[in-house]
Amino acid sequence: MIKDMVPEDIVGDYKETTLELYGIGPRRILYTDIEAPYPDGRLIVSRTDPEGLITHCNKSFVDMSGYTKEELIGVPHSILKHPDIPPVIYKDLWETLKKGNKWQGFIKNLRKDGGYYWVKATVLPNVRNGEVIGYTSVRRKPSRNKIEECITQYPSMF
Repeated sequence: MIKDMVPEDIVGDYKETTLELYGIGPRRILYTDIEAPYPDGRLIVSRTDPEGLITHCNKSFVDMSGYTKEELIGVPHSILKHPDIPPVIYKDLWETLKKGNKWQGFIKNLRKDGGYYWVKATVLPNVRNGEVIGYTSVRRKPSRNKIEECITQYPSMF
């Protein structure tokens, strides 16, 4: 499943916390203040099964996350969960998806090296024969203004 983060993978000074991941339990998180800029003109795409386990990821996902494709396939998408994102954001995402609706929002994702990157995410249920068989997430580069707005608003949402 998801392993705890280890200091050998982290670039720079880091902070440590433990996050409770839905359906998985606690995970040791090591994170820095180093932002990886989202490259212009690239889309990050991934698909998961109904439980949120990654079944597909494109090269942009691999490049931005810092994980290999082999490390990503079969693990929960929450491997990217950053401690600065309020749980209410993920609650809204899952409640929206479980109703069969598209969700959009802004997420700060955690990289394997402890850094982070911001995305504007659109997540859609994949429906076949009336049944949800998984989810597709497409992430784009967010505007700097929207990132700054989230940085200001998110701490008050915990």
